[in-house]
Amino acid sequence: MSRKIWKAGTFIYPLPAVMVSCGTMEKSNIMTVAWTGIINTNPAMCYISVRPERYSYNLIKDNKEFVINLTNEKLAYATDWCGVKTGAKVDKFKEMHLTKEKGEFVKCPIIKESPVAIECKVKEIREFGSHHMFIAEVLSIDADDKYIDEKGAFDISKCNLIAYSNGYYYSLGRKIGRFGFSVQKRKKR
Repeated sequence: MSRKIWKAGTFIYPLPAVMVSCGTMEKSNIMTVAWTGIINTNPAMCYISVRPERYSYNLIKDNKEFVINLTNEKLAYATDWCGVKTGAKVDKFKEMHLTKEKGEFVKCPIIKESPVAIECKVKEIREFGSHHMFIAEVLSIDADDKYIDEKGAFDISKCNLIAYSNGYYYSLGRKIGRFGFSVQKRKKR
């Protein structure tokens, strides 16, 4: 098998395509982020990486909180639109017909249409060059009831979540295995 070698760059794909809401209920914004992920389990921590010139950067830096709103196929257009328009000039909630909902632990709004909203409190800001990383503690996971199964478990396969990869959005959702399936003992028949 032959391989093509490119210069070093960002090529860990796919990534979640999320809408990050920030600010306050009165002065809020939404930005699209693909540079986000988990840092730690206990305490639950995550991050988003943001360019300092983005309008949302100072809203997050000043208020020390944000919400990561997972996106799905129904939100794909809004997700893209919120990533190419600046909140300095437009009200993204209004333009995309998205509903602000009060969170339990943060002052910034949750996007009601999102299947899952993750309320976050900034603990540290790390400057790495083009992007600054907001390291945050997860305060709450707010899931839409329609994605909770009869046993009370969250069924992510019903969400039709989207991911971002090399300039394109992709739909996710088909289960192909469960953690540990490769070593699971088969049931006797």
